[in-house]
Amino acid sequence: MITKDIDVNGEKFRVMLTEQVINHVNNLKSLYDAAYEDPESFEQVSAEISSAIQEISKSVEPKPGDMHLDNLIQQIIKTVNDKNEETNKQSQDKSVTRKTKKRTKKIKSKK
Repeated sequence: MITKDIDVNGEKFRVMLTEQVINHVNNLKSLYDAAYEDPESFEQVSAEISSAIQEISKSVEPKPGDMHLDNLIQQIIKTVNDKNEETNKQSQDKSVTRKTKKRTKKIKSKK
């Protein structure tokens, strides 16, 4: 769990990034992508988008008002993206294997 302080228009908020919140953020990004790719489906996914935003905002203290919510959600998405990039980089660093030299036996020739 990560606690992140976010400043939105001079107002300070603290968000608790639990796995559940990160999953809500990733779901929200998928819903935004779906609405962007098919604008006609926006009405269908707008309720899901609103629900995801409400779930994410529950992890924020103090409770954000409508005036700050859009910017706050964008900052939370950026924070989750940065965390995902860091996690991916760490897993790539761990997967790099070191090559080892092969040992060969020297055979003495008989005279």
